[in-house]
Amino acid sequence: MIRKTLSVLLLFTTLLFAQQQPYVLLVSFDAFRWDYLNRGITPNLDTLINKGVRAESFQPAFPSKTFPNHLSIITGMYPENHGIIFNKFTNVNTREVYQLKDRAAVQNPKWYKGEAFWETAEKNGIITASFFWPGSELDNANRRPTYFKYYNQSVSYIARIDTVINWLQLPSAKRPHFITLYFHDTDFFGHKFGPNSPEINQSIKRLDSLAGYINNGLIRIGMKDSVNIIYLSDHGMTEISPERIINIEKILAGQKYKQGGAKTLAMITPREANKEIILSILRKNQNHFKVYERKEMPEYFHFSKNKNIAPILLVADLGWSIVNNAQLKQFINLGNKGNHGYDNFNIDMHGIFVASGPAFKKHYFTGTIRNIDVYPLLCKIFNIPPNPDIDGQLCKIEYILK
Repeated sequence: MIRKTLSVLLLFTTLLFAQQQPYVLLVSFDAFRWDYLNRGITPNLDTLINKGVRAESFQPAFPSKTFPNHLSIITGMYPENHGIIFNKFTNVNTREVYQLKDRAAVQNPKWYKGEAFWETAEKNGIITASFFWPGSELDNANRRPTYFKYYNQSVSYIARIDTVINWLQLPSAKRPHFITLYFHDTDFFGHKFGPNSPEINQSIKRLDSLAGYINNGLIRIGMKDSVNIIYLSDHGMTEISPERIINIEKILAGQKYKQGGAKTLAMITPREANKEIILSILRKNQNHFKVYERKEMPEYFHFSKNKNIAPILLVADLGWSIVNNAQLKQFINLGNKGNHGYDNFNIDMHGIFVASGPAFKKHYFTGTIRNIDVYPLLCKIFNIPPNPDIDGQLCKIEYILK
């Protein structure tokens, strides 16, 4: 009889705790630049803004690439600390390669040094879910959400949203209170056609219509006033062209080195014997890019401490592309007109931050918000202790809460 009574009390306590927990839906619109909201084509997001919080811009971490910044948002750490420094990079000790198209690498927990918010939440008894987010499908049940989906770009946007709405209708004891949702649309069309094209405007409208669909779904299940919803983006986008090219292979002809990183931030690993020669050549040809030794990287980039960062870094000026011969050929064949990954203090690299719900102030417009501060914000909303190793600061963002 006592055991049965204790079981009933435990179940009651669990259900009561679940009911008292807030709800947060974190939605990422990849590469949705900060000023896309100013084009007069986002009525659904405008409605949300009028009822909640909008930041003038949302600053990514450096480099302003997709995986590094989704991890910075969800861990509150700079890429040099959470470990995912690029969409593709090499471990200098093991020579293993991390890259987006390698499903085994993407799911391997050893690459991920930060604690994602869903890990923090689950440790504190909060059920979480993710319909796509970098780092959410690790091969370790203790480091991923209770409910998650393996990334599959072909899954329709409507199917993603319908699944989230269904998760929110699960019985209280099984229902997630923190959910992530991801859409790639503005990144794809921004790369292909550029941030000032008719095609990107259609993409902006498409994502705005999804915001309306999410809102209608929450109304339908009676949770519109219960869910805190945050729309943000990992980075922005800027125009590029074949006329703004730096062929590093031509500049370093005859030298022995390895090139990594990206077209916006190249990493050069020379043989030790010719490091000074390569540095000298690069500095003499420093035009539309800046040359840094890793130890000389400006502190504001927070991009020097990780062992997988190469000894020499080339930071391209906005809109310029650093390529070798093979990349130059690919660049011309693809004909892309937009890119990101540049200096994260340049406004073109900034994204959006829009939030509304019971936790947030109403009719509140603020300046730039840093993406590393979202993690401590989430901890504050759920009233749970954050990972002590984060770079983000609650004091930089908590003023947007009621």
